[in-house]
Amino acid sequence: MAGHSKFKNIQHRKGAQDAKRAKIFAKIAREITVAVKEGGSPDASMNPRLRGAIVNAKSANMPNSRIDSAIKSGMPGQGGADYKEMRYDGYGVAGVGILVTALTDNKNRTASDVRSTFTKYGGNMGETGALDFAFEKMGVIVYSAEVASADDIFEAALEAGASDVISEGETHEIRTAVEDFTSVRDALGEKYGDASESELSYIPNTLTELDEKQATSLLKLIDVLEDNDDVQKVYTNADISEEILEKIV
Repeated sequence: MAGHSKFKNIQHRKGAQDAKRAKIFAKIAREITVAVKEGGSPDASMNPRLRGAIVNAKSANMPNSRIDSAIKSGMPGQGGADYKEMRYDGYGVAGVGILVTALTDNKNRTASDVRSTFTKYGGNMGETGALDFAFEKMGVIVYSAEVASADDIFEAALEAGASDVISEGETHEIRTAVEDFTSVRDALGEKYGDASESELSYIPNTLTELDEKQATSLLKLIDVLEDNDDVQKVYTNADISEEILEKIV
């Protein structure tokens, strides 16, 4: 059950950058709106996806007024864009796998933008599903190490039905099967409060180690992809050492 997580999503590194706060808020707001529409309820207690989106919004210090506005936008009769969930599979330098998830009101526009970004920055887009073998979709719940000891988190997560717990550095990362995500998140929430991160994520099965030049190229591609308003998350199986990250970030 326990394991060592060498992989850290690039988005975690970027999430705290204040310069991108407005764009981050816009992406979270879009997720909240879609969660209301798809879940059929503006009540977080009755809508697991909305509950998770609100947790992430609060973790990002999104104002309550902005959260309320996003919820209202998803309610019947409010009009607005009809967003569709899309996934794009591609490759970067050294054959690194890159998964891009998006919420878009124009599939052709977003696909074209993502494809051209891959091409411009040294990658190429493959068919949807091409990276199914390289990533596993899982629930990911993250708590600060200050919340509880590794042993206590491990025991609580195991009892709740988690499939893996990785405690290292300043965080506890709990992983679950997709079907167990909501129940595990809610059980841990009752015991420890809201998580700092809570989402369905793509976890790589294998990692590709990059040198400094390759890492610089890959991060540029990821930066541009994440800057696209329609793109929600970017996942990669790149393994970039802390030493290289400190040099190039």
